Parts: sequence; C-alpha cells; structure tokens
Amino acid sequence: MSDEEIIELFHKRSEKAIQETKLKYQGYCFRIAQNIVSNEQDAHECINDTYLRIWNSIPPHRPSCLRAFISRIVRNIAIDRYRKMTALKRSGTELSLVFDELEETIPSSETPETKYEEGFMKKAISEFLHSLSKEHRIIFVRRYYYSDSIKVIAESFNVSESKVKFILYRLRKKLKKHLMREGVLYE
Repeated sequence: MSDEEIIELFHKRSEKAIQETKLKYQGYCFRIAQNIVSNEQDAHECINDTYLRIWNSIPPHRPSCLRAFISRIVRNIAIDRYRKMTALKRSGTELSLVFDELEETIPSSETPETKYEEGFMKKAISEFLHSLSKEHRIIFVRRYYYSDSIKVIAESFNVSESKVKFILYRLRKKLKKHLMREGVLYE
C-alpha cells in the first residue's frame, strides 16, 4: 500500500491504517528505536507509542513524507525514553556515544534564547548536509540521526571502522566551521 493510501486511511480513522503502517514500517521503526534505547522490549514499547502518536497526529497533519514523519516520531519517543531510563547519565550506549561526539560541535543548553536560535541551527545543519557528497551525507545521518554504530556503517559501505571514524571526525570539524560561519556557533 502506498504512503498516500495509508495517510488517507488515517484521515478516515480506519484502524487498518495502523495495520498497514506496521506492515510497511515496523522493521524501520524498530531499528531506529533499538539503536537509541538498546533494549528490545523498550524499542517495542517506543514503536507502540509511535503508532498512538501517529494516530493522534493524522489528522490534522497530512505529512508529505510518511517515512520521515514516522522516523521523527519514533526517534523523539526513543530519545525521551532513553533520557528517562538514564536520567541523563552516560551509560555507554550508542546514543550516548553519539551525544559525546557532537557535544563539542553543537551547543546543548536549554534557554529561551537557544530555543529561538534552534530554528537557525536547523537551517544551517540542513544547508551543511546538502553541501556534502551523497556518501558523506548518508554516513553523517546514519550516525547522528539513526544512531547507527560505526561498525554497522563501515560494513554497509564496505570500508574500515577507522575510515568511518575519520570521515565523521572531519565532518564534525567541517560542521563546526559551517556553524561558526553562519553565526550560529561561537568559539
């Protein structure tokens, strides 16, 4: 079933929408949640919460890309669950490693000013991603959006883990320079 047909089922409030979403996206959602929470049971709970949130969001929303809409929801739910489970302590999970890698590049303090600047940050990061080669963009997104491990990324590109680490290191440095140039980040 196409994404547009699934969205239409949500708008009609048909329970078949959830079934079709599960058929098409359950594995995808599980991978995202599992990479973040590192626990199968928690990942499944995140997925169930995701279906409820989608049900409550469509309508009124009509996402132009259902896959991206779902990934954002499951990722946010998984991150919230991760934060609750760890009470913001670093626990050695893949997500904590991702946070550590990006910590010196992207500021993380929560103030009204940073919330306002968040929009500028998103725009600058989007511009940065569009400036990268397809391979580098995929590596960056798989690591810092999907929280894929270095090993998994290396295997999928058939390169060594050290090469992936080096690419990510260079991309973080490049991102930091870009954010500084855009006036979003200060030394």
